[in-house]
Amino acid sequence: MRTTIDENIHRKEAWDKVTGKAQYTDDKPVTGYLHARILTSPYAHAKIKFIDYSKAIQLQGVKAIITGSDFPVLSGVLIEDRPPLAKDVVRYAGEAIAVVAATTEAIALKAVRMIEVEYEVLEAVFSPMEALKKDAPLLHPNLGYYKKKMADIHPVDQSNIASKFQVRKGDTKEGFAESDIIIERSYKLPPSDHLAMEVRAVRAEISADGKVKIETSSQAPYTVIKQISTCFQIPAGNIEVQVPFVGGAFGGKAPVTLEFLAYMICVKVNGAPVRLTVPREEDMTTAPCRLGLEADLKIGAKSDGTITAARFVFYLDTGAYADIGPYMAKSIVADCTGPYRIENLSCDSYCIYTNHTYSTSYRGFGHLCYTFCVERAMDDLAKRCGIDPLEFRKINAIKPGDLTPTQVVSTYSNTGNTELCLKKLKKLIHWNGESVKKIDENTVSATGISCLWKAADTRTNAISGSIITFNYDGSLNLNTGVVEMGSGGQTYLAQILADKLKMDVKDIHVSLSVNTRLNPEHYKTVASMTNYMAGNAVMKAADDVIEQLKAMGSQIYSCNPGEIEVAESKVFKKAQPDDYTLFKDIVLGYKAKNGASIGEPVIAKGGFMLKGLSLLDPNTGKGKTGPAWTVGAQAVEIEFNLTDFTYKIIKATTVMDVGKVINPNGMKEMIYGGMAMGLSMSSREVYHYNKEGRVKTPNLRTYKLLHIGQDPKFKVEFVETPQDDSPFGSRSISEHGIIGIPAALGNALAAASGVSIDELPMTPEYLWRRRKLSHDSK
Repeated sequence: MRTTIDENIHRKEAWDKVTGKAQYTDDKPVTGYLHARILTSPYAHAKIKFIDYSKAIQLQGVKAIITGSDFPVLSGVLIEDRPPLAKDVVRYAGEAIAVVAATTEAIALKAVRMIEVEYEVLEAVFSPMEALKKDAPLLHPNLGYYKKKMADIHPVDQSNIASKFQVRKGDTKEGFAESDIIIERSYKLPPSDHLAMEVRAVRAEISADGKVKIETSSQAPYTVIKQISTCFQIPAGNIEVQVPFVGGAFGGKAPVTLEFLAYMICVKVNGAPVRLTVPREEDMTTAPCRLGLEADLKIGAKSDGTITAARFVFYLDTGAYADIGPYMAKSIVADCTGPYRIENLSCDSYCIYTNHTYSTSYRGFGHLCYTFCVERAMDDLAKRCGIDPLEFRKINAIKPGDLTPTQVVSTYSNTGNTELCLKKLKKLIHWNGESVKKIDENTVSATGISCLWKAADTRTNAISGSIITFNYDGSLNLNTGVVEMGSGGQTYLAQILADKLKMDVKDIHVSLSVNTRLNPEHYKTVASMTNYMAGNAVMKAADDVIEQLKAMGSQIYSCNPGEIEVAESKVFKKAQPDDYTLFKDIVLGYKAKNGASIGEPVIAKGGFMLKGLSLLDPNTGKGKTGPAWTVGAQAVEIEFNLTDFTYKIIKATTVMDVGKVINPNGMKEMIYGGMAMGLSMSSREVYHYNKEGRVKTPNLRTYKLLHIGQDPKFKVEFVETPQDDSPFGSRSISEHGIIGIPAALGNALAAASGVSIDELPMTPEYLWRRRKLSHDSK
């Protein structure tokens, strides 16, 4: 039978989505629900002197109002530092301080506006460097007393440092002494938003016997259970979480946010069903965003282009609360070099509190931020060495036997083939070493390149499960805890299962929604780990199916199980393939011609837990944070106007080592999406804050995105270097398309404009100001 691997299979949810039948959390009927709205703080840092909702509670239709005093708890996946509702102090503009439940949304909103709050404004800090000053206000004076959820989190008491990670490899002093050329650069990247099409939404109700039911647009339904169970001392078994389709997330729906508030207000109305959603403006200012980053880099190389040493310091702006920020700091330090061999390395990564909106995971988990810095520096260093920037990267590309920053020995299996990606990119973009070409007197064409890599940084014991059951017609049902949020993960799982069982993928029905009562746990749908973790669980469940069918087949055909084959939805003896039993006649137990029954219904399971990972040594950073890396090379071509500094993005190209192509078009489209997101984020997206720390761009009229029609021509090609421990050798790819694009665009713009680019976003106004500054300093 023809394999389904490397085939373009329609996504399992495609028809629901293109016909408009797909239902998301807030698409369900609202009849019987109370409606909740949130009151947020207008100040970035202030004491709450009092909250008076006496007038609001008297409004007809208002059923309940809660504040932080009603539920004085702290939450957090790594550090318990965030109250679901601010109590005593607000730490960012947009932080939730009260919730109203009413019979209609309009009444709830009116009541919110009637609540009176008196604040005492406190000094605020709006950058990591400000927060590190000796006289900076402490955002969390009790930081040393907060509960740490993970052993490798190291908050620094009486400071604004939520955690710090470091890597020390080789001898940087000696390495810099061997350098012929040394460059030092600083970079600054501001926070921005995830901007998923679907705003966050949640519904909650509590039954008379205390069972909690939550329906939410979350990437992490099992984390919702754990967080609510921990915060409110509820047995985990009493909590059920349902997740229908999720309308995009990009990491922003992994934290538990509105779920806390919906549960809390539900308690206050005696368990009555409550619907809580937010308008776009609140979704952008109240919910967590992409982190900001400041960085100082020093890199040395010999005149032949060989990098001899590097010293990196990264300052992450995690905002008001830590959330997953410390692990983004860890992920950055673990992969800080990019896919390059740097034998002498020092890297420090600080996760720092500020009075910005708190940050969380964003597509790439911090990698696009540090990659922008490293890849911009690589271009500058190549220029100083007088070497073609693509050849410079090939010279320093990591190869088997080299050590990663955390001293993992590189192999083709665990790190892929960066050099081959560069060779293929060179051919695709017709690179001849000339990055700038003149079009006319006022216009030039320029191409910038970059490399990327990323390993998943998850818990060392993250798990995933899979259950397979069968239907009367012989088709099967695949049940996992993977959330379908646009990534196509469920389709890939169906494809690898179809290939393993040698059956038609059309006969595999996938559970597209998640119900924690029914679906086996999957850690989170994050870190591009669906294929690897859930894929391995599915492969084990498939092995279970085959074992059960062979056992029954051996009884039917009176032979050893080893003589039985399972293929094309049939069970038969290998020696007699024409004498077969169809799946429909065996998967629910077999009935012989004489009426005797054989076997039992096939119900298969597969489980997977990450193995071989470790925490990082606090001094050297030695350890292993993820199973393998995905590497790639990217390029962006622009046309740049030398007069007004405007530019048009013409082409964007990616070559990625995907291990094994599972679904060519699906994988290309996933990478296209990442590339478009990277171009949008780096060319125009930014949270503009005013002097008081309020976001000035909290809606789609003022927060600029790349629009339809502004996309360039995208080109994606693959390299296949198998990852030995992954299904069919495939690698993680969902996040990776975004990672190197901002750097490639930055390198193209720097070449075209002659401007030293060290910030995002790269707007024409920014380029003009940098050019003016450069001229004024001469």
